[in-house]
Amino acid sequence: MTDIPADNLVLLSLVKEEGELEISLVRQPMPTPRDHEVLVRVLATPINPSDLGLLVGGADVSGLRASERDGLPRLTAPIPAAAMRAMAGRVGEALPVGNEGCGVVIKAGAAPEAQALIGKTVALLGGAMYAEYRCLPAAMCMELPAGADPADGASCFVNPLTALAFVETMRRENHTALVHTAAASNLGQMLVKICAKDGVPLVNVVRSPAQVELLKSIGAQHVIDSSTDSFMDDLTAALVETGATLGFDATGGGKLAGQLLTAMEAAAVKRMTAYSRYGSDTFKQVYIYGALDLSPTILTRSFGFSWALSGFLLTPFMAKAGAETVARMRKRVVDELTTTFKSRYSHEITLAQALDPATLVAYNAKRTGEKYLIRP
Repeated sequence: MTDIPADNLVLLSLVKEEGELEISLVRQPMPTPRDHEVLVRVLATPINPSDLGLLVGGADVSGLRASERDGLPRLTAPIPAAAMRAMAGRVGEALPVGNEGCGVVIKAGAAPEAQALIGKTVALLGGAMYAEYRCLPAAMCMELPAGADPADGASCFVNPLTALAFVETMRRENHTALVHTAAASNLGQMLVKICAKDGVPLVNVVRSPAQVELLKSIGAQHVIDSSTDSFMDDLTAALVETGATLGFDATGGGKLAGQLLTAMEAAAVKRMTAYSRYGSDTFKQVYIYGALDLSPTILTRSFGFSWALSGFLLTPFMAKAGAETVARMRKRVVDELTTTFKSRYSHEITLAQALDPATLVAYNAKRTGEKYLIRP
């Protein structure tokens, strides 16, 4: 039996009433698993953009100040008034961070499904992963093949299931092709491979010539660089060729979501046989699933009247899709863990290093091609 310490090191994020963010490491009593729970020693957990929304939020990281409390690192940063209004609901509550991770089950409750996981390497979904240990229901664990690298298992929930959910959504809503922005990300590269395997036409929107070459090197056919003067013409041409009427936008702010709708409409108009002052009757849908750009979302109404723009989150999708669909998606992730769904990390850091000011500024920049993995 693995020796289990009395305390668990946990990372917490706190918004104070006076407009200050505090990120700290604290020691908490080691949890004891109940019947249907397992205790997992966390071996790897990624820093995803969705994690940064909770960890940092709208705080001004240029004003970070480092200190210690009880011998453990602590960071504080000012929160601008506008961001403070958005974060008002969490004032005074120290919140654990980290959506997903991977580790080894070292203790389990009495239930057979929990006992069956003892000693197994598992992927985890359920929050509070930025810690040395995590206690959670066995149902929130996905057993990985023997010998699986924890780095591969750490990111096998959020990005892989989200990418699969895009294709599932396309089929459920009767679209036939996809557009994806910030497409050079780990998630974007997974989506390229999924669509290639499944025969789904995919238009990838990236932000530099280097990202174009990256995606083409893994087999992407349609890669459009938004930094070029010909962006809208190139995008429209790709949408004419693929017929894509469904988009997923990771940026959120700025003009990009509206530009997708505009180009979809331009492509649809080219297929019309008669003019209509109301535009095409082709329905166009864009989902915003990220917030890489925190500025307002700008829509220039140039895409007719048959369109929709809305948000997309993985958890509500899975609840709507049902247990059978989610089980099929999870099985595919395990089967293709080291191929389609392999994540690549630019940096590996410890929990303590995650609270180094320069390191936090770097991973909070959310640069495409840079992904951080915490090894607690």
